[in-house]
Amino acid sequence: MFYLITILDCKIIEKKISPNIISFKFSLSLEIIMFLVGIAGGSGSGKTTFAKKIVNNIKSTEVALLHMDSYYLPSQPKSNYTSSGKPNFDHPDAFDWELLKFHLEILKSGEAIQSPVYNFNKSLREPDKTLTIGPVKVVLFEGIFSLFSQQIRELLDVKCFLQVDADIRFTRRLHRDVHERGRSLESVISQYYDTVRPMYQKFLDPQRQFADFIIGEETDNAALILTSHVSAILMGTTSEIKFADENLSGLVQ
Repeated sequence: MFYLITILDCKIIEKKISPNIISFKFSLSLEIIMFLVGIAGGSGSGKTTFAKKIVNNIKSTEVALLHMDSYYLPSQPKSNYTSSGKPNFDHPDAFDWELLKFHLEILKSGEAIQSPVYNFNKSLREPDKTLTIGPVKVVLFEGIFSLFSQQIRELLDVKCFLQVDADIRFTRRLHRDVHERGRSLESVISQYYDTVRPMYQKFLDPQRQFADFIIGEETDNAALILTSHVSAILMGTTSEIKFADENLSGLVQ
């Protein structure tokens, strides 16, 4: 049986489950070579932070983090430019889907990959740099379109979507791009209204329908749930967490 749990601000607000018992159960065949978790959400929703919480909780060399941002095309095609003459990095066409799918398939088979390295300050892929990832038992794959492609969704064992208010996402993106990527305040604001906001509404937000977990701004409890499951995978067992409705306040609030 499949359960959809929606967690917003650490409260379960939607459940497809029995009225008295809530059960997070993921049936895992021990024949699975590598377990793949997809984490999607808008820019600034906290995808990387959420994934790193799980990595830091587990502290295992058998868990790796793969960033979809590494798979931006080496250069953007002119067809993906806006009317103002700037590349649209928030459109699905901005990514190298063929290479991404190929690498995920290699990881799923238990082999290592050489992930591209993307330079955000120069807006290009480093031609002579790669990052070795794998072989590992668990990969956390995070990115704005990690649940977008059906072919990639079929490779994912757990699918997560971070649903965070637009003002919070914008503030986080503004701080990151100005302080970490050398962007000007004006360019970040212009890009937000030109591409980030409309692309979120058109392409990113609809990915929620494919998620097993929908998670709000506060991610600590959701990270603990996935940490428990990933830890069980590393031990070679399935995981099941059960608790009565009246005890929900002790775990999710």
